[in-house]
Amino acid sequence: MRYNRLGKTGLYVSELALGTATFGGGTKMYTQVGNLQQAEVDALVRVAIDAGVNLIDTADVYAEGISEQLVGQALRNLGIARSDVVLATKVSDVVGDGPNDMGTSRYHICASVEASLRRLQVEHIDLYQLHDFDFATPIEETVEALDSLVRRGLIRYVGVSNWTAWQLAKARGHADRMGLARYQSHQAYYSLVSRDVEREVVPFMAHEGMGMLVWGPLAGGSLTGKYRDASNGRRSRFDFPPIDDGRCERILTVMDEIVAERGVTHAQLAISWLLHQPIVDSVLIGATSERQLKDNLASAEIDLTSQELERLGEVSALPSEYPAWMQTLKSTRRRELMAAERNAS
Repeated sequence: MRYNRLGKTGLYVSELALGTATFGGGTKMYTQVGNLQQAEVDALVRVAIDAGVNLIDTADVYAEGISEQLVGQALRNLGIARSDVVLATKVSDVVGDGPNDMGTSRYHICASVEASLRRLQVEHIDLYQLHDFDFATPIEETVEALDSLVRRGLIRYVGVSNWTAWQLAKARGHADRMGLARYQSHQAYYSLVSRDVEREVVPFMAHEGMGMLVWGPLAGGSLTGKYRDASNGRRSRFDFPPIDDGRCERILTVMDEIVAERGVTHAQLAISWLLHQPIVDSVLIGATSERQLKDNLASAEIDLTSQELERLGEVSALPSEYPAWMQTLKSTRRRELMAAERNAS
């Protein structure tokens, strides 16, 4: 297992992280994802830790908070030292019936972090992430509320999930102007079949030195190839995240060839491709069994060749979009000069 710095922070996270949306089930949306209980959770956490994983990611909305409870109890049951784990959780989704039981207001954030700490049975959260963008709350209020939690020692780093580039820019701009805690990471949906994040978000993050955590690396299982029959499996009941089926099949066809040549699985290949992307610090892998988790963990051992990366890159490439194609056309000479400068240094 390799470890990467999270953006420009001094925090190192394992290149593969344990996602916990399959923990707990609950009564709402996440029953469609998984329903693992304590003994099964303990087993998965043990496998992950033994493989070198140090980042565990959860959220207050997963199974209505049960996922956080199971994670916290698993760490105690297994005797895992708090200093050996980077704990990440999230806030902003709907967790109750009241008008303030959601979003990223100071009110909701302060109440939610205390509840997450209790469920996780810890005194601080290493990475506290805004699960979504809240259009009702001024960004300034949210930035200042999170900074106060950093100063109180309840959280160590601040991140976001599912944001656009302009939202990231506005939040970091306010933090910099006011000398407040900056948003250091973005947890984004990214996969061979969904590279939309490369249009605006990835260039912004690269420019700012932000770290990327990836969710959905297998596109809800579609990149494993097991859902080529649309009536088979979870996607027939819970079609998330949305994908272009035709595009996915074209990608799977190329993956079939590499899988046969390398003797790896489709899942391992899809995750390995992400690990080769410079912007990616860690890929979250969720599982419903030890066998599935071990298979995904093995992706860290695959070193793709430049030819394999090119084949996968070509078949999954995004269609050209304005103004990116115009900027590329106009900046060719400038980019050549910059490349020559880098090579000379």
